[in-house]
Amino acid sequence: QVQLVESGGGLVQAGGSLRLSCAASGITFSSSAMSWYRQAPGKQREWVARISSSGTTNYADSVKGRFTVSRDNAKNSVYLQMNSLLPDDTAVYYCGVTSRGYWGQGTQVTVSS
Repeated sequence: QVQLVESGGGLVQAGGSLRLSCAASGITFSSSAMSWYRQAPGKQREWVARISSSGTTNYADSVKGRFTVSRDNAKNSVYLQMNSLLPDDTAVYYCGVTSRGYWGQGTQVTVSS
């Protein structure tokens, strides 16, 4: 049974930081590319960042330079360090194995101005 469990969301002021975690089980984590997406109220889910099985990272332009995705294969976990947060970053953040259609339940991030 595949499980992706996000944590670390919360309420933060603009300019602040949060670190999201996603713990995976039921997949061969070390060989899986992992992605972060987000969905703001009334908007479509949008891609945020991706890390390949070999550690190559890619970012959406809107978060480049502010967010960092990383992984720890020993812990079957992927992380999203979010710095210099903006009110526009407010959304539910999801981790996923998009090639397999696996998604977590999401974690809410709210950035106040």
